[in-house]
Amino acid sequence: MSRPPNVVLGVTGSIAAHRAVDLTSLLVKGGCVVRVILTVDAQRFVTRLPFQTLSRNPVITDLYDEDGGWKPSHIAVADEADLLLVAPATAHTLARLALGMADDALACVALAVTPGTPVLLAPAMNGKMWLHAATQHNAALLRERGAEFLGPDEGMLSCGYEGVGRLWPVDRIAARVLEVLAGRADTRPDPS
Repeated sequence: MSRPPNVVLGVTGSIAAHRAVDLTSLLVKGGCVVRVILTVDAQRFVTRLPFQTLSRNPVITDLYDEDGGWKPSHIAVADEADLLLVAPATAHTLARLALGMADDALACVALAVTPGTPVLLAPAMNGKMWLHAATQHNAALLRERGAEFLGPDEGMLSCGYEGVGRLWPVDRIAARVLEVLAGRADTRPDPS
């Protein structure tokens, strides 16, 4: 019997962060073990309690959150990850990931996941921010390194503009995560 897949869900500081709660629920219902990392900015929009309750796992909110083991938590979480999903992914987060910064738990996990681990990024931001040359450069660099982008979608944005920049629907994000994991199921080691 194989173990359930481990999904690390990074939630960043976007108004769309509240939709990551439903995403967590969908992933758990889909058979995933979900480990949530909330950035400092994400915590301005959401709290750890709904993620902890739905994932049934502790939520990492700080690089130095430790669970008592000898291995730093960000390394332990990265080692166990079968897939890294950042949803929503802000322009700031995309820039930090493209630069390889390691200044918070999410960035450190992103750098420490095993090479070949799928990285899915679901952007959510103002359309002008998404279309800015710097953001497009960072997205191209991340794609070149193997990251897959889920969206962004078009429609009414929380800032009042109409255009591209909306978070993909969470059911589509969850479906894509499960599809990617199903394609990797044969390559995942069985702990027994």
